[in-house]
Amino acid sequence: MATNQKWEYLTTPLLIHNTKAILDNFGSDGWELVQVVQGPQGPESLVAYFKRPVSEGA
Repeated sequence: MATNQKWEYLTTPLLIHNTKAILDNFGSDGWELVQVVQGPQGPESLVAYFKRPVSEGA
């Protein structure tokens, strides 16, 4: 029987001078990077989109 996976999402600014540490931090909390896009302030402004499964009972 197939289960219906539920997801939660997070959108956050991404500092370009420290991307690895920021992404590693979210990854260790179970977040999967979905996409990085240019933010509203131009090329030095990035926005990261993450998702992770919602736990049963959450």
